[in-house]
Parts: sequence; C-alpha cells; structure tokens
Amino acid sequence: MSLIIPGSVTIPVGVVVERRPGVTPWADFAWRAVEVLENAPALAPWTVLREEEGRTLFFAGNADVALHPTDTDNYKHNLESSSPSIWVVLRAAEAAPGFKLQTVTVDAGEAHLYADSGSDLMETVPLPPGIRAALEAFVAEHHKERGFHKRKRDKAELDGLGRRGRVDSP
Repeated sequence: MSLIIPGSVTIPVGVVVERRPGVTPWADFAWRAVEVLENAPALAPWTVLREEEGRTLFFAGNADVALHPTDTDNYKHNLESSSPSIWVVLRAAEAAPGFKLQTVTVDAGEAHLYADSGSDLMETVPLPPGIRAALEAFVAEHHKERGFHKRKRDKAELDGLGRRGRVDSP
C-alpha cells in the first residue's frame, strides 16, 4: 500500500547504467549510473544498449521521481547548489545482471538515507533540464519559508527531581 500525500507529484524517468571491468581482485565489475532520461524508451529493464571495449551500457529501467510539498527545503537547496543533481540508487540482486533499480530522487536527504545503508550503490547524475524546470515550478508553487523557532526550556521542578531539602541540625 502506498501513501498518497496531497500535492505530491511524480515524474517518470529512465536510467542508463554502465558496467565496466573491475580494477581490483575483489570486484569483477564496476557499476555506475551515467544518465537519467526524461523521455525513457519503452525497453525492458536491463536491456543492453551498447557494448564496446569491455564496457556495457544498460537501460536499467524506469522509475518515478516523487516530489512532496513537505520536502521543498531539500529541493530548493539542491537547485541552489553549484551542480544540481539527481541521485540513482541501485540495490544488489540475485538475478542477472546483479543489480536492480531501487529509486531515483532529487532529495539529498533521501539519498543520504540510502548512502548510510552501506549495501546500496548510489550515484549522482547531473539534473536533466526538463526535470530541473519541473522541480523549480514545484518549489515555486509549494515552498513555504519556515522561520527558526527556539524552544524555551521549562523550569525544573526541584521537588519532582527527588532532591532532599536542607536538613537543619537540632
């Protein structure tokens, strides 16, 4: 069951991934996402697009980039960065070729959660122009500046802390 959040939008994308020979004895191959396509072709996931000199380009599959009104701060920071990005997360799978497309996001906070897992392969790809325009429009429509609000601490109730009062000697 998926949760539908009012005002949320999804943007369909496709992902191109490269597999090249590994350079260490511990890995046969090195993988990286190379491009996010705004207009994904109607291909099956993990279709080989090109092979040359030991490198293989795959169409990893389609995904939806989800935009939520509550996350516009993160989108705004991404757009204001020196190189706006989109993050692709691949997860190890038993089926060939060994990975599955887990998610694609423009939210650095969400990407950070996948990076912390340690078991996913996460790559940053430049944000395509059409997705950037859609993200800018979404932020313009939904972003609300939230001021910083510092909480005031409650005064401690000394009687409730179990402290003993001063005992005077007779």
